[in-house]
Amino acid sequence: MTDRSQALFAEAQKYIVGGVNSPVRAFKAVGGRPLFIKGAEGSRIFDVDGREYVDYVCSWGPLILGHSHPSIVQALKETIEHGTSYGAPTELEIDLASMIVRAVPSIELVRLVNSGTEAVMSAIRLARAYTGRSKIIKFEGCYHGHADSLLVKAGSGATTLGIPDSPGVPHDLAKLTLTLPYNDLEEVERLLEREGEGIACVIVEPIAGNMGLIPPVEGFLAGLRSLTAKYSMVLIFDEVITGFRVAYGGAQQLYGLSPDLTCLGKIIGGGLPVGAYGGKKEIMELIAPTGPVYQAGTLSGNPLAMAAGIQTLKILAQKGIYEELEKKGQRLCAGIEKNIQETGSSLYLTRIGSMFCTFFQPGPLFNYQQVKGCDTGQYAQYFQHMLTQGIYLAPSQFETGFLSLAHSEGDIEKTITSNYKALKTLK
Repeated sequence: MTDRSQALFAEAQKYIVGGVNSPVRAFKAVGGRPLFIKGAEGSRIFDVDGREYVDYVCSWGPLILGHSHPSIVQALKETIEHGTSYGAPTELEIDLASMIVRAVPSIELVRLVNSGTEAVMSAIRLARAYTGRSKIIKFEGCYHGHADSLLVKAGSGATTLGIPDSPGVPHDLAKLTLTLPYNDLEEVERLLEREGEGIACVIVEPIAGNMGLIPPVEGFLAGLRSLTAKYSMVLIFDEVITGFRVAYGGAQQLYGLSPDLTCLGKIIGGGLPVGAYGGKKEIMELIAPTGPVYQAGTLSGNPLAMAAGIQTLKILAQKGIYEELEKKGQRLCAGIEKNIQETGSSLYLTRIGSMFCTFFQPGPLFNYQQVKGCDTGQYAQYFQHMLTQGIYLAPSQFETGFLSLAHSEGDIEKTITSNYKALKTLK
């Protein structure tokens, strides 16, 4: 039923490493071969073999409005008529930057870049310059992009492929990255008592979305805020996934916290490549050309990405949008929870707003070490059962699912029904 996709995958492997341009797309964790997509609209994607699927990947999060939203398409058409890139400032950059600053109170100044990886890499460089220190703290299973110093016990595709520590990362550089268990504030305190004076920053996903979906336990984020202030360190929230996803002001609005620096991506590009980092003025003004910390990008502030991002944020700022997303998430996950109980499945479901994950092991789960115990073989079978029924999930146990405003009640009902059949078959 996927002959054309299989033929394209075979052809792709002649020219593209592994046949894909991002590892998790290869379906290695779930078996079979990847689908090649021809188009998408609303909540649906369409493969080259003519099959359609209800999509819960949503391009890994940015398509919170759904695919091919008319406002986004129109904005792109109008913008592209004037050109695609200038290597010079545009008014669109000001418009998007001002929207970000107004939405996220902790961001006083922002710098637009091209990806989440670039945003995080730059934010860490900035934190090191600001503090004059070299070491950083990250948490096991949190993925902050593929910069060398961050591929140490990382999540996302690194977890899926079983290589959380990538070859090619110099040992001396890796030594500067200290990793701790997510949600364990006591471990953070113990480490800071020993090495706090030499640590530049703590970087954290305020809601871990790259080892499945693991929420912060009560007091964890607030404790990080307090400890980093005590040791004069920079607290960085990686909100590449959660920014404008769990609330208009991101996870920091949801939990009432203010980090020193914030990294953004995904949604602020409306489906086009983008990233951003921002925070306190006194820190951000160290960046060139105002200060000595160098960071540049030929395509930063690309007009197409800016136009798509502006339209996306305009819609998300409308009254009732996040309440609607919450209702969709509640409805979907209530149905899945009921199916888990009725089928007697040993699964653990987590959800925050329009983000969700079904773990193939009993819960609760709080960190990467626990998540690693999931039955990835059973997840692979589940994935294939759902795919056969026209439901497209992340091809990895260690990724988060996403809902969009385009997902209808019919889509959710179809998904719940398909989920029941898949769980029943697995039992």
